[in-house]
Amino acid sequence: MGKLVILKLGEGNFEQGFPVTLQIGDENVRPSVEITGALPPNPEILRDYYRWQSIYRNLKLPSRPIGLPKVLNQTSSLEDCQQMAEEFKLRFNTWLASDSFRPIREKWLEKLMLADNIRVLLQTKDFRLQKLPWHLWDLLERYPQAEIALSAPAYEQVNRITTTSDKVKILAILGNSQGIDTKADQAVLNLLPNTDITFLVEPQCQDLTDQLWEQDWQILFFAGHSSTQETNETGKIYINQTESLTINQLKYALKKAVERGLQLAIFNSCDGLGLAREFADLQIPQIIVMREPVPDRVAQQFLKYFLEAFTRGEPLYLAVREARERLQGLENQFPCATWLPVICQNPAEMPLNWGELFRNVRNSNIPVSLSKTTPVRRITNRLGFSSILLTSMVITGILIGVRYLGVLQPLELSAFDQLVRLRPPEKPDSRLLVVTVTEEDVQAQKQEKPQGSLSDKSLAQLLEKLEPYQPKVIGLDIYRDYPVGKDYSALAERMRKSDRFIGVCQLSDSQAGKPGVKPPPELSPQNLGFSDIAIDSDNVVRRHLLALTPSPSSPCSAPYALNVQLALRYLYAKGIHLQFTPDGAWKLGKLTFKPIEAHTGGYQRVDAFGHQILLNYRSSGSPEAIPSAGFANAPSMTLQQVLAGKLNANAVKDKIVIIGTTAETFRDYWLTPYITPQGKLQAIPGVFLQAQMVSQLLSAALDGKPLLWTWPLWGEIIWVWGWSFLGCLFTAYLHRFIYLSLAGGIAIISLYASCFIFLIAYSCWVPLIPAMLALVGNSLIATIYLNMKFKN
Repeated sequence: MGKLVILKLGEGNFEQGFPVTLQIGDENVRPSVEITGALPPNPEILRDYYRWQSIYRNLKLPSRPIGLPKVLNQTSSLEDCQQMAEEFKLRFNTWLASDSFRPIREKWLEKLMLADNIRVLLQTKDFRLQKLPWHLWDLLERYPQAEIALSAPAYEQVNRITTTSDKVKILAILGNSQGIDTKADQAVLNLLPNTDITFLVEPQCQDLTDQLWEQDWQILFFAGHSSTQETNETGKIYINQTESLTINQLKYALKKAVERGLQLAIFNSCDGLGLAREFADLQIPQIIVMREPVPDRVAQQFLKYFLEAFTRGEPLYLAVREARERLQGLENQFPCATWLPVICQNPAEMPLNWGELFRNVRNSNIPVSLSKTTPVRRITNRLGFSSILLTSMVITGILIGVRYLGVLQPLELSAFDQLVRLRPPEKPDSRLLVVTVTEEDVQAQKQEKPQGSLSDKSLAQLLEKLEPYQPKVIGLDIYRDYPVGKDYSALAERMRKSDRFIGVCQLSDSQAGKPGVKPPPELSPQNLGFSDIAIDSDNVVRRHLLALTPSPSSPCSAPYALNVQLALRYLYAKGIHLQFTPDGAWKLGKLTFKPIEAHTGGYQRVDAFGHQILLNYRSSGSPEAIPSAGFANAPSMTLQQVLAGKLNANAVKDKIVIIGTTAETFRDYWLTPYITPQGKLQAIPGVFLQAQMVSQLLSAALDGKPLLWTWPLWGEIIWVWGWSFLGCLFTAYLHRFIYLSLAGGIAIISLYASCFIFLIAYSCWVPLIPAMLALVGNSLIATIYLNMKFKN
């Protein structure tokens, strides 16, 4: 799809400057980008242009103007004209490179590719700005598929009567030809294939208006003398040697012609900007005029080059650019010939293509004069736009309703897991160290008869090894609902007085029949965190439970999760404190946490108890590879390794240390979205899951890593409807099954890629399954309907 660039120049003047607005978007859709800037004051621009114009108009060239006075006592040479043109071009581009205009330029370069097919519309009502040769802008010259057109700030679309014909109907007016050769224009027009041309040679006014009223014309062509009156900025054409007309004098006849299908007017005559300004009020779709007096030969060659490109199938804008640039070969005799052709566009209309004007199109590889007519294969809409719109909206409504009931949740969660697994790996979080109590560690403590996986003796020795290295905070992810033994009073005292030791307990859940687990008696409530995890119906952990109001009867009264307590202690030392917004949302620094609701992304009717967010796993080969210890590049250290003195000081100092068990006998394992080499969901120990959650909070608050988020409901509906609409369009316009299958396959790949890009680039969970069902389902339903329709 081509790009549409609109450059709006507001009220101003060359003494005070002009405000500028740039809009960029795809053709036939609303602009996706808008930015403002300004052109600074520069009266020299206008002065230099008028100097060039004065030199140009005093050249002794056989041109097509009448009524343009020349300064007889001033002599001009081709060299003077060319030199002045270069000076103006330099000053003009310097003006367009000014600081206040730079945002416009930079946004253009950011959003537009060199290979893009670009239409540029310059919207202004300032006639002096319209007269400037904007095609000299170095940005336009850099983009080979771009062309600029003038347009009025006020416009509207005319409801035209559509007619079908095997030939393009052209009304060609050959006006006053005194001193010029309009027969050459007539000869070029006669070479056009598939045309029905009516020539009016030096007609009377009555004959011209009758033709405009009585027949349906698609192209209006004028060759002869014309001029623009500088005083009132209006144009005049000389239809014969005694009569001249303004566009206003043909107003009613031309309005009727536009209503009956007139789409293009070509004024291959001099000084036509005044004509274009008057034509704008009549809302004609496209006009091609000459900016200044045009030499006879330049006018003839432009017409020939333009029609060759246009009838070959080039879009009107590119056909004009090709013809304009080919005029450079004449500039040794006719300087600045490439400055002359100008497109004037009604922004409400789409640009014209030759093939749209009739049912037959010529072979593009055969010269115009030798072409043979071949049938045009029209791309027809077999459903009708209203049917496409209605069907896509109905299917979208049904899908959103089914999704709201939770029917699609298992599929959406599975698709989300797949996207998560495809994310590129990240470096381990060096702010963490996990000390694991393995099955071997448990067996080694048998003589101490521990009540859990970690005996009092081992815990005391572990803390004695860790604390001299000054970790920021130590978290114990092992239940100790019993007091420290009498033989280890120093351990009990350390736990009571330490401001960086956090223990764990479990909240009670009467619905699940869980009585909860008491906290270590030696720890104060401020040094506790709960271990509870939010799991989905398939037992996979995708959510991060941050806080919860405990039941009064719960043995555990901790309001925050263990991982939250650890992260908050670490962030507090960095000067970041937990705050709350007026609506109760969490805020850490500049980061605001949006809690999960019952309907969030692929989650529908989920139990959003407490304060939950989506868990953004730190992507790696394994979810266990979260921390980085300085020993042997291992992601964690075992209890025996620490007690044996194999601990590196750099692995502990100012870090978060989490102690937990990985022994399978204690069954502290949780399923994640990742998979094992055998293709099963990977389960990881709870201590590594706590590390994942701590890492998420630290990365979001300190590194700016975004939390996972979802669009609001209305955004998801628009997204799903867009793919539903696309599915209907494919079926409506692609009549062959192989084309429909190919387009559908490309669309599905594009959808999947888009969802993946949103996830890795913006951490946004975009609906994949509903959009895919909308795309495929709508295509299938429309195909079935059309098959039944045509069988009947």
